[in-house]
Amino acid sequence: MILSLLVFLIVAYPIYFVIIASISDSTLVSTGQVTWLPRNISFFGYQEIFQDTRIWTGYKNTIIYTTLGTFVNLLFTLPAAYVLSRPEFRARRWIMFAFVITMFFNGGLIPTYLLMKELHLTNTMWVFIVPFSVNVYNLIITRSFFEHSLPKELFEAAQMDGCSHFKFFAQIALPLSKAVVSVVALFYLVAHWNDFFTGLIYIQSNHLQPLQIVLRDILLSNQVFASGAGAGGSAGGYAQQYADQVKYAVIIVSTLPILIVYPFIQKYFEKGVMIGSVKG
Repeated sequence: MILSLLVFLIVAYPIYFVIIASISDSTLVSTGQVTWLPRNISFFGYQEIFQDTRIWTGYKNTIIYTTLGTFVNLLFTLPAAYVLSRPEFRARRWIMFAFVITMFFNGGLIPTYLLMKELHLTNTMWVFIVPFSVNVYNLIITRSFFEHSLPKELFEAAQMDGCSHFKFFAQIALPLSKAVVSVVALFYLVAHWNDFFTGLIYIQSNHLQPLQIVLRDILLSNQVFASGAGAGGSAGGYAQQYADQVKYAVIIVSTLPILIVYPFIQKYFEKGVMIGSVKG
């Protein structure tokens, strides 16, 4: 019991510290005077973030990219994993080998950018969704789950009743695979929510930028103005004593939605990961 409590404190305290630091005087935080309770409470950091109209556009874009992207990921990953788990599919080992090769080798940034440009995906919302429809690691986890957790006798019994592969997958395999579906969905959801690189490289229009890029711009503006290197700009000037408040507020704003979603599927997380890792 004591050990569990100690582990919980070690894990939870950094998150708690960021929360209290985001509403405390930055001078007190930097000098180590804020440890357990906030001091000189101020919501300046949150005010500066949320008064920037770009934040709402970024939130809207990221929610769209995350929701639609996760749906497309599952739409491709789950059927592919099921097919690759079927022993009667003779080409599955060669196809799986081709997938695994992509985990070790890729074309590089410049060829990838040229490919996206030729496909007319740059500066569109689809660059967040279409090119990354399947993550090979998640595919391996899901395939391992289908292969080792669905007895072959189950399909044979369903086949005797006239059940096809499509019907078996939709009506039997998926309902029995809530654990791995939840885990893979969480992996995809977090990856889309935290996707920073795609927006940085492939998007030029401000109205298409995800939340992470907007928060980066606000944070960089804060650092510039707090150091006295400039004045004006869309984010406004910041006093030095409030500089860290904006930084910590950015962390909370960007991670809070994921922290809210995670507890609802946490019960499936351990089971799904262990099946994919032990028997993969």
